[in-house]
Amino acid sequence: MMKKIFGLLAGIGITYLMLSCQNKPVETKQEVKTDTVKIRKLKDTISIVAVGDIMLGSAFPSKLNLPPDDAVNSFKEVDTFLKGDVVFGNLEGCFLNTGNSSKCNGINPNSCYAFRMPDRYAGIFKTAGFNVLSVANNHVGDFNTRGRKNTAKILDSLQISYAGQLDKPFDFFTIDSVKYAFAAFAPNENTVDIRKIDSAKLLIAKLKEQADIVIVSFHGGGEGAKFEHVTRKTEIFYRENRGNVYAFAHAVIDAGADVVLGHGPHVTRAVEVYKNKFIAYSLGNFCTYGMFSLKGPNGIAPLLQLKLNSKGDFLYADVVSVKQDKINRLTVDETHAAFNKIKSLTDVDFKGHGLKFDNNRISLNEE
Repeated sequence: MMKKIFGLLAGIGITYLMLSCQNKPVETKQEVKTDTVKIRKLKDTISIVAVGDIMLGSAFPSKLNLPPDDAVNSFKEVDTFLKGDVVFGNLEGCFLNTGNSSKCNGINPNSCYAFRMPDRYAGIFKTAGFNVLSVANNHVGDFNTRGRKNTAKILDSLQISYAGQLDKPFDFFTIDSVKYAFAAFAPNENTVDIRKIDSAKLLIAKLKEQADIVIVSFHGGGEGAKFEHVTRKTEIFYRENRGNVYAFAHAVIDAGADVVLGHGPHVTRAVEVYKNKFIAYSLGNFCTYGMFSLKGPNGIAPLLQLKLNSKGDFLYADVVSVKQDKINRLTVDETHAAFNKIKSLTDVDFKGHGLKFDNNRISLNEE
């Protein structure tokens, strides 16, 4: 039996020994003493802010692909909303000042999607409030090991938690006495594989033994307006297996995850509450400068302000709808298009969902 378990864990680059000895969270919780036991007291409401893909500008193939303000104002229109215990996003690219991408060999660099943000851009994430980032996607490795290692080094220096590469499949951190575990998955090279659901379940179950709240992120599904719907099937895009995001999300919640945050399709998708746990199937393009398409549904996205109770159960989510265009970049969308899109897609993809959509809030329908 142990041989089988170790075999599963090998697929995502961890063992029970790593889980018990590496990245152990520091015990900082307040404790209420009684005559016989110690009861750990958690805060009543946990706040998680979650957004989708972020790439502030790439210096490859030239600095012409950097924004004119050097990205310093990237979040200025939304920074008042980026407040929470956890502020999460998907880092769609690496931090690296120089170098060429091997994925562009034999291709016109101006037609090659390879993203490296200057090292200094990492501080913009920190200043904006981001403290958890996924590095499980198809662009963090655009500049191979050098880009991945430099990104990890910079995020470590800024004390931003991250996970999703084989050498960093998960992370632990403690905020206001709550222990969190974060794990991220994708179908891409050097990432923790979303398609290996049994391995994912085993990992999440072990993380849940050591954390109060387990946050799971995934990069999966097809891309673009034709892939707005959650199909509940394996999604193939450009002949690549991008995973069955529905099966994956349900499986990790069954194993102990408290919230699942999806990205990858570059469009907004439906949401679901399963076993009292919240799932966002795609958070779209949040702040993506340069070669990203921002047409139609690609140009709108939600900024989710999630509230969970101390057990990790969903309470409600406020949705700040944002939009992007090539001139104005990231701004708040007063037409609330992303909220309306989530509602319409959820109504279609999850009939009888039991959720209430009202005044930019998603909550449980108590009727």
